[in-house]
Amino acid sequence: MTTAVEKPRRLMPRWREYGRPRELVVRYLLLLLVLGITVGPLVWQFLASLKGVGEDVFGANASLLPHHPTLRAYREVFAQVPVATYIRNSLIVVVLSITSQLVFSTTAGYMLSKPGWKGRKAVWVVLVASMMFPFESIMVSLFLSIRDLGLVDNLVGVWLPGFVGAINVLLMRGAFLAVPREIEDSAMLDGANEWQRFRYLYLPSAWGAIMVVTINTFISAWDDFLWPLIVLRSENHMTLTLGLSRLQSSSFGYDQRVVMAGSVISVIPVLVLFVITQRWFYRGVSAGAVKL
Repeated sequence: MTTAVEKPRRLMPRWREYGRPRELVVRYLLLLLVLGITVGPLVWQFLASLKGVGEDVFGANASLLPHHPTLRAYREVFAQVPVATYIRNSLIVVVLSITSQLVFSTTAGYMLSKPGWKGRKAVWVVLVASMMFPFESIMVSLFLSIRDLGLVDNLVGVWLPGFVGAINVLLMRGAFLAVPREIEDSAMLDGANEWQRFRYLYLPSAWGAIMVVTINTFISAWDDFLWPLIVLRSENHMTLTLGLSRLQSSSFGYDQRVVMAGSVISVIPVLVLFVITQRWFYRGVSAGAVKL
């Protein structure tokens, strides 16, 4: 009795795994469109900051590429405003914000992930409800509180409203919920107490979510403009984004290239941080998804 010999299966081309050619073209076109919308303005600002004095930034005669690239605009930024002081103030606010966010969002998220204590659902509802109100709706009351505390024109007053964020607490809660209960039970049988389980079991498992909290807090504190504008008064206490806005004032002789150069300087630290930590960021977004 003879058996039929199976014909070798032809390997599917790798591009077939992702769809038909027409679908791939549409996908790449959409990706290029999104890339142009998100990255295009930043690239345009950078190229505009490299233009010389005689080149137009706006208008019909303006070109995308500079004809005579120069770093004059960047030298003007450092000559007109104390950039080093602004960077120092922004770093102080960023360090305070990241420290408080990591300490309190991890501990609060850990407690919310643990069942069996009264008021857990009420705290969850309050946190979710607090995210429904925009910052502008509580801005006046926050300023009055900061004024009563004597923190106007103080970097602590800039940092205090960003002490801890509800979204970060919920993010850490979701990351801690992903830790299998069996692993914690095994650690308890080995004699690990609450702090040891939190320190050596939960925190390493939520490393990706911790990086997401760090990056989000850095971007939020570094790029914040409205709240420092309300709280700060003196130039020595201004953050980078607020201080660089003075380049648009008439006292410095408004130069579009200098303003563009200031914008590029303020964005560089965010881009560097994201490039370095993007691997953990994307991993943490998926691992720390909020679970209801």
